[in-house]
Amino acid sequence: MKNLLEMLRNNPYPGRGIVVGRNRVYYFIMGRSVNSRNRIFSLTVDGIRTEAFDAGKMQDPSLIIYHPVRKTEEGLIVTNGNQTDTIRDHGFIGGCMQREYEPDEPNFTPRISAMLYDDGSFDISILKHLDGRCLREFFSYEGCDEGKGYFISTYQGNGNPLPSFAGEPVEVEMPEPDELWAALNEDNKVSLYTNVNGEVKLYNKNLGD
Repeated sequence: MKNLLEMLRNNPYPGRGIVVGRNRVYYFIMGRSVNSRNRIFSLTVDGIRTEAFDAGKMQDPSLIIYHPVRKTEEGLIVTNGNQTDTIRDHGFIGGCMQREYEPDEPNFTPRISAMLYDDGSFDISILKHLDGRCLREFFSYEGCDEGKGYFISTYQGNGNPLPSFAGEPVEVEMPEPDELWAALNEDNKVSLYTNVNGEVKLYNKNLGD
């Protein structure tokens, strides 16, 4: 089991990340461009959405404005893109099978998704580019122990092009929300969503957090 805080402190740009643990889930976004950094998380009736912090600076919203979190009758969906709605409409496997990586060549950013169920089990997936095709990987967990979590991100680290996450979700020590926010790179972090036993908290750098 790895120390997630140490991993994040040593990685200036994992991109977007999901951490799923027992009765808790975290989702963070980071950005290198002005457009990506010009965002905040805001609450909605069924979860959260991304919004432009300064609408006048927004350029292409297609890959950066979406609902990362939605609560449905089936469970809690957490993703890094608009596949949240596809999963809501078609289920976790069915929704992911209809989507692929993001069309942002040369990075081909993976789509990462998780679904948490009321019985404590959860699913995680990553859809990524491989030799011109989409590789869809799925990981199903019956649950996990207290203090443990599973982490997946879009990138392994900084680079040009950005290297996609590789391997299984990483088993990590589950940190507290404030600790995770502090561990993210100060220049690149944008927003963080945390849900601990149903209590939601949002962190937004553009709002002074």
